[in-house]
Formats: sequence, C-alpha cells, structure tokens
Amino acid sequence: MASESVGGILGVIAAAIVLAVAVVFGPIGQYGKPPKPAKVEPAPAAAPAAPAAPAPRGPIIREVPNQ
Repeated sequence: MASESVGGILGVIAAAIVLAVAVVFGPIGQYGKPPKPAKVEPAPAAAPAAPAAPAPRGPIIREVPNQ
C-alpha cells in the first residue's frame, strides 16, 4: 500500500468520527433547542403616586467678578 492510500483511509476514518460526534451532540447555538420559557414577574403593588419632578430649566448664568 502506498502512503497516500493509508493517509486517505485514515482521513476517511477521522472524518467519519468527527461527523458522528457532531450528530450525537447536535447543533451548536439556539438551533435545535427548545425556546426558553419567558419569566413572568408578578405585577408590582400599587405604589402611592409620587409628585412629578419639576421640569428641567435652562443653564444658570451667574456673574463672576473680575479680579
């Protein structure tokens, strides 16, 4: 047997092993996996209404004495 044919046979065996492992472990990522259930949080208790914050105002310009 020539070394090329031995290498080819070993390559086919290695490729078959890699393919078998890929089939056993399945796809990587979200494909093939069931979707995760969404978390349902209970509604928060009604909090007392807080007073609205005052509207933001423009910049404050103060006179600075020259020294």
